[in-house]
Amino acid sequence: MNERAPRHTVRSGAGLVIANMIGVGVLLSAGFMAQDMSAGPILLAWVVGIVISFLGVISYSAIVAAIQESGGEYRFLSDLVHPFLGYLAGWGSLILGFSAPIAVNAHSIGAFTNTLVDGPDPRVVAAIVVVAFTAMHGLSLRVSHLGQNTVVVIKLVAFAAFALLALILGTNSWPDWTPANPSAGFPWRKLIENQYWIAFAFSGWNAAIYTAKEFKNPARDVPRAMLLGFGVVSLLYLVINVVFVTNLTPEQATAVFTYEQTRITLAHLVSDGIFGSIGGRLTSILVIWAFASSISAMMMIAPRVYVAMARDGFLPRIFTAKHGEPPFSSTVLQAAVSLLFIFSHSLRETVQAASAFLMLFTALTALALFRLRRVHPAAAPAPAKLVVAVVFAFSIGVILYTNLQSSPQLWYTLGAVTALALAGYLWARRGSSTG
Repeated sequence: MNERAPRHTVRSGAGLVIANMIGVGVLLSAGFMAQDMSAGPILLAWVVGIVISFLGVISYSAIVAAIQESGGEYRFLSDLVHPFLGYLAGWGSLILGFSAPIAVNAHSIGAFTNTLVDGPDPRVVAAIVVVAFTAMHGLSLRVSHLGQNTVVVIKLVAFAAFALLALILGTNSWPDWTPANPSAGFPWRKLIENQYWIAFAFSGWNAAIYTAKEFKNPARDVPRAMLLGFGVVSLLYLVINVVFVTNLTPEQATAVFTYEQTRITLAHLVSDGIFGSIGGRLTSILVIWAFASSISAMMMIAPRVYVAMARDGFLPRIFTAKHGEPPFSSTVLQAAVSLLFIFSHSLRETVQAASAFLMLFTALTALALFRLRRVHPAAAPAPAKLVVAVVFAFSIGVILYTNLQSSPQLWYTLGAVTALALAGYLWARRGSSTG
């Protein structure tokens, strides 16, 4: 059924960014860092992460001013560099960028639900969650927009309330604890190593680009949405980490090492200390909602990539969508792949590969700014923005190199995705040339 397509505003676009960004990562990372870094370096590490992500926002804003189409990195890299690079980004989005995180978040909802009530297998709960959001985003554009805006408002209010209450009722004095494994000098290496997980916590700042064409004024509103959403989350992240380093010791923070078994985050520890056992239960509900809103946002934006690929002939035409209609087939495709991940194994390792993949392609997309002058001369970026893109890409490169040294198996996963994408690309090109 055709319906008048609702348009994104700056606020709803910022909501997409906020929903994508805020996840469980910010509730765990400081616990790992506290074993090697004191409070000051931990907060500095988050500030560095904010600066790096801000450079990415500036780079993407310059690109979306010229290419006001939905599809994200697939669209940008296809238009500015080469169709195969765009296809690789799109293929990776389907396998790693969206499906794996959706599966992990949905499974986590099931696991946290079981800490509150005796429920079914977490994978069954996960499947129900994915199907529910598939219906919400695949059947009606109006329901999709209204539902997404509602879940993100509740999420933002809940996280802000936690941070504010913890600041008011918790400990406010600067901590004097020392890490379990202190460095001889300033822990620069640990600060760099932890940027990988901070970058993962910040992933999603580019969420608005995937639905760029659905904004009233993409060139103006998409950059504003990214900046607004990113700014709100950055402030919230800093406040939450101040709460963690002032209210918890490294010994208490070791609880994050058993998160997979206990589903206890740093927020649970702080809430238990302030509110007692009811605080922990409320925190579990907060975390469940955080996962749900992230799934909702990804189920909303991911199908736009597959619609763009289908229109270009890289996916069957059935995955396109008419104007004014929701991308039903692409939403079902996203759900199907996510369900395959849910009922498979090694989800966490897959998400680690997914974060590496996403970082790599955000860096490549930022560097595509150098192609704007040739492809879209009227939108050629100022030299300062080219410098920003280079610094951003270099920073991501350092983060990836540091992490891949400690996790060389990631190369195999990334290589497998590239090989599959190349085979699919050649098959699609052959089909289009003979058709």
